[in-house]
Amino acid sequence: MFKYDKEQEIYDIAGVKLGGQPGQLPTVLFGSIFYYGHDIVKDAKKGEFDKEKAQQLIKTAEELSDQTGNPLILDVCCSWSGTFEKLIDFVANNSDNPFAIDGTTAKIKMTGARYAKDVGLSSRIVYNSIMPDANKDEIAVIKESEIETAILLSLNTTKPTLAGRMEVMDDLLSISREAGITKPIVDTTVIDKPDIGPISKVIHMVKEKYGIPTGAGVHNAVARWAEMSDLSPKKQFLASAVANSFPIAFGADFLLYGPIDQSEEAFFTSSLADAYVAFNARQEFRLRPLTNEHPLMKIFRT
Repeated sequence: MFKYDKEQEIYDIAGVKLGGQPGQLPTVLFGSIFYYGHDIVKDAKKGEFDKEKAQQLIKTAEELSDQTGNPLILDVCCSWSGTFEKLIDFVANNSDNPFAIDGTTAKIKMTGARYAKDVGLSSRIVYNSIMPDANKDEIAVIKESEIETAILLSLNTTKPTLAGRMEVMDDLLSISREAGITKPIVDTTVIDKPDIGPISKVIHMVKEKYGIPTGAGVHNAVARWAEMSDLSPKKQFLASAVANSFPIAFGADFLLYGPIDQSEEAFFTSSLADAYVAFNARQEFRLRPLTNEHPLMKIFRT
């Protein structure tokens, strides 16, 4: 494995620690809820959903987080600006965890950011996400919202390579500073089905150069592959297991694992990968986990 020469930032996001050297902290897992096509959503335009099922999904994810030691951040997805208030209120009232505001357009995300500020939730929010083409209006709204944490999406559509992702990093960090973001975290951006390899390498490269927490939306790669292939449920599970664990071996600090319905698989595979990385860090670098709640202790009691 490896230890970075660059000092690694560790952020505290409403009680969730994120970042550091590989093996120091558990991977933070983002689970998406109310996303497009989520079966608990009855009417996306009206913001109607099955509250009982939503509560159970959140409860299950939180229990898995407690069992494994991997912190949970809920990714609250919204398709209509007029419904974001309902979704934010529900999550804020049913979980003490930080959560991300995630919309299908910048306008929708801006609506969520404004509302979070109005109801005093800015410190619990992760803005998902700032893109290289963010406009002045979005930047201004983020700054006014007093949100401290944002995901920076290293999307380079003209050069979707390792080098291309790295080329947009300086601009992304400049935009995030302009938006008042003091805790930037980087999503190395899945574009194509086999992208788990490249995004994992870029995670390593970003941490090596900038020392800031980095991860990826790994579910996107598996979902796109599954849509175009006749994968059995077992093969989809195995594909997700590889997608969740591979980036952790390259230093990932967080993963967006996709639907909250898949929490059991995501927490199990990620926690096991975390334990392996931490055990190596302890033997090779005498680097111990910074928390007794690390998966290494939770799983192997060592």
